[in-house]
Amino acid sequence: MREIELAVNGRRRKIAVGDDELLLDVLRREFGTTSVREGCGVGACGACTVLVSGRSVSSCLARAARYDGAEVSTADGLPKDDDVVEEFVAAGAVQCGYCIPGFVMMTHELLGENPQPSEQEIGQHLEGNICRCGTYEEIRTAIGCAAKRRQVERKTA
Repeated sequence: MREIELAVNGRRRKIAVGDDELLLDVLRREFGTTSVREGCGVGACGACTVLVSGRSVSSCLARAARYDGAEVSTADGLPKDDDVVEEFVAAGAVQCGYCIPGFVMMTHELLGENPQPSEQEIGQHLEGNICRCGTYEEIRTAIGCAAKRRQVERKTA
């Protein structure tokens, strides 16, 4: 066991973690972040995606000890009026909802890096996320709408 410090959704805490303990398990146990979910357990589905300093991480593969001092963002920490979440709901891209937090976090990463992604760029960015309900078209629509919404908001700000 070792002590590390994490800031999760703006809440900083020192916690004890095992050397092999996964970030996914620490986030759920220590911070109650239920949006971080284990899907495949091998980093292939994206359900466990979190952002560390704005970059996506498959928390089911990441050793928590490696992230000592890191700023971690999860879907639990998004504001109630989060533009990406609102566009996912509006597009009907939520079906069972199990994988959606991972898609939402990937969308935040994508739009942070590329405010106007093409259809191809959206598809490439989401290659590591799997939706068993098959709402890929709705997810792509939601991402396009979120990008347009941000463009309009930037122009009017």
